[in-house]
Amino acid sequence: MKEKAYLYIIYSPKIDRLYIGSTTDLEHRLKQHNSGASNYTRGKGPWFLIYKEEFSSIQLARKREKEVKRWKSRKRVTKFQ
Repeated sequence: MKEKAYLYIIYSPKIDRLYIGSTTDLEHRLKQHNSGASNYTRGKGPWFLIYKEEFSSIQLARKREKEVKRWKSRKRVTKFQ
């Protein structure tokens, strides 16, 4: 059985920024972002989960992550909310 995977979007009101990522353990990954274990998000939190999509594999979640990141438009990304 394949593990579930997620595309996720988190938001930091401190810096008014979004972060888009993918993972197989969403709860653990969010804790990493908020504890400083992730280089890009360190010191910029707190981070809040604002959107997630579930996939049957990490490969599909990463494919979707790349698609969303290519949009380069905050307005388009935040329409999910």
